[in-house]
Amino acid sequence: MNQRIEQLRKESFEARPTISIERALLETAFYRENNGKYSQPVLRALFFKHLCENKTLYIGKHELLVGERGPAPKVVPTFPELTCHSADDLQVLNNRAMTNYDVSQQDITIYEQEVIPYWQGRSMRDRIFSNVPQQWKDAYECGLFTEFMEQRAPGHTALDGSIYHYGMLGLKERIADRIKRLDYQNDPEAADRFEQLTAMDIACDAVILFAHRHAQLAEKLAAKERDTVRKQELLTIAQVCRRVPEYTPQTFHEAIQMYWFTHLGTITELNGWDAMSPGHLDQHLAPFYEKELAENTLTREQAKELLACLWIKINNQPAPPKVGVTAKESGTYNDFTQINLGGLLKNGSDGTNEVSYIALEVADELHLLQPQPSVHISSKTPDHFLKAASRVIRKGYGYPSIFNTDTVIMEQVRVGKSIEDAREGGTSGCIETGAFGKEAYILTGYLNVPKILEITLNNGRDPLTGKQVGLQTGDPRAFTSYEALYDAFTQQLEHIVALKIEVNNYIERMYAKYSPAPFLSVVINDCIEKGKDYYDGGPRYNTNYIQCCGIGTITDSLSAIKTHIFEQKTFSWEQLLDALANNFADNEPLRLTLWNRTPFFGNDDDRADTIMQQIYNSLFTAIDGKPNTKGTEYHLNMLSTTCHVYFGKMLGATPNGRFAHQPESDGTSPSHGADRKGPTAVVKSLSKMDQSKSGGTLLNQRFLPSVLASEQDLDKLCGLVRSYFNLGGHHVQFNVVDTATLRKAQQTPDEYRNLLVRVAGYSDYFVDLDLDHQEEIIKRTEQELY
Repeated sequence: MNQRIEQLRKESFEARPTISIERALLETAFYRENNGKYSQPVLRALFFKHLCENKTLYIGKHELLVGERGPAPKVVPTFPELTCHSADDLQVLNNRAMTNYDVSQQDITIYEQEVIPYWQGRSMRDRIFSNVPQQWKDAYECGLFTEFMEQRAPGHTALDGSIYHYGMLGLKERIADRIKRLDYQNDPEAADRFEQLTAMDIACDAVILFAHRHAQLAEKLAAKERDTVRKQELLTIAQVCRRVPEYTPQTFHEAIQMYWFTHLGTITELNGWDAMSPGHLDQHLAPFYEKELAENTLTREQAKELLACLWIKINNQPAPPKVGVTAKESGTYNDFTQINLGGLLKNGSDGTNEVSYIALEVADELHLLQPQPSVHISSKTPDHFLKAASRVIRKGYGYPSIFNTDTVIMEQVRVGKSIEDAREGGTSGCIETGAFGKEAYILTGYLNVPKILEITLNNGRDPLTGKQVGLQTGDPRAFTSYEALYDAFTQQLEHIVALKIEVNNYIERMYAKYSPAPFLSVVINDCIEKGKDYYDGGPRYNTNYIQCCGIGTITDSLSAIKTHIFEQKTFSWEQLLDALANNFADNEPLRLTLWNRTPFFGNDDDRADTIMQQIYNSLFTAIDGKPNTKGTEYHLNMLSTTCHVYFGKMLGATPNGRFAHQPESDGTSPSHGADRKGPTAVVKSLSKMDQSKSGGTLLNQRFLPSVLASEQDLDKLCGLVRSYFNLGGHHVQFNVVDTATLRKAQQTPDEYRNLLVRVAGYSDYFVDLDLDHQEEIIKRTEQELY
């Protein structure tokens, strides 16, 4: 890490996440004057252009890449058209223990006077909650599911390499050609397509203007700069910003800046789940790197410096503030920009290149919160690359996460994507699979599967709120067989999934109608040709996902009931239900029997694993293939982010011996402490799940640092990964930290500010987590390699 990067990293690390109300004020004034004068797509595009013309710019003293979403690093705007924060919300953001944001009292007062009066009742969140049925609200409030789109726009999006081959002028030419080919005589949607294409054209102009403003600022700073080296750097910045994104990039520097302006455009236009990701960045940058290296216009160290600048730029963009349930399900500053490394090329050959290794070095040296690097390992990936990734994993940052390229491709081909598009695809966000640059893969929220069992055991009633939130499937005491219980569970599951999908589809149309994203549509393939918005079926592929949580908890709970109620008759329904209702008070022997005498998932025990398969197949049946509003389908994912902690708080004691309100199992990981036979048994259990039927699964594993101390230990880790992937595993990630270190960090947090841990599909600073999330990580099983 050179002096420049060291200084930029320090500034980024030390900057406090802060709320800026600038975007909200610009938007409110614009809408007061212009709402109703234009179609919704054109209105959104004109506001985006207005924002690019007027927002405060920032070029830091040492920067080589330029552009921020807010007026300075770590300063994040609000999006009142999506969520209009109240004054109380802003005060809470200022003071809460986890993921707080600095916001001045003066700004809160201005927000209350200028922004809230206009957007209250007009925001997407207000529209949604004023129109959804009470039955949905009751299920939502008791923690049966969450809804991603109630505070953030849909948009789990990653790019392919197209932007490096088309400047914005080239895209404008494609838009103009499509407008010429509109058929007003035979296409009843031609007028709507015209409005959308016009909006896309305006959005291209907006980003070009934004870049030119940076060029002007760089030239102005250069004119005042006395240091000749810095003066030339500023002039180079200006030259780059006049080149991209207007024209195609010619150099490594221009290619990275091209991506960064595109990234900023998408996350400034709207606050989508999750932040834009570059996709296979190493593959996209390799031609520029190799060309300049051959021409002696770039060195490896210069390329590494520029890549490090991009890393820091991404780290400067904390997630916009979340409140309510959304904050509880995803409480982090991380905005989930994932960078895929390795994988396969479109032609099926190995995609690893020198930029892949440089990126690993950058991630290792900077060890920042963002971005989240992931390595994609196929049967063609060289062992050397996996070993290089393992050396970074050993450092204990929680990244890179590791994905099975071959399974990721199979997941996409199964649902109808071409093999070439699947190879260009990969994962973004946490572990979610998509066709990069060609797909809107929309995450709609989490499903609390153990909670569905809880309401089944209470005849559809939620014990927490006392409300009837499910079907009346009968008193469990009347169930005389495991099959009867499971049939009641599947009835409840199908009912809750149907309720969620009905409202998801309503919300989806709300976004298509009221909140189009013309710039995002420009950079996603087929939106221009279709003349359709990203949210309205424009991309080549359009997929909705429901993320299923708690597979370990629900499997172990059903295993306990099957074993102790129906098979061994260890105790009666009355005894079990009474123990659960009272959180095992004065009933520790019964709880210990459940905990120690039940076959649990994660131990390569078919008695438990067949139940896991049964549940997984029921989830698949309930979700997969259900229609969305864009003529395509819902599929399932198996991940939880931090929602397993929130869902656990909304869940009483469970039949596996888990106390009330403790976290559920995360992702597809076993329940905390239930995996007792080592990591090989864990992956063998999980490999019995047909993961290619999902859009992604998440497996957390935790090792003591001593377990990965030597090169031979890393070889064992690589062998474990290869074995799991040969069995069809989708993903695995590792925490490498001991409990003593975590306890010390709790006691003296200022001494452990740099301590990163893997939380879910992302890493976070341990001391930034609240106590519940810290304890959840500490309770994960410490594994050994044999």
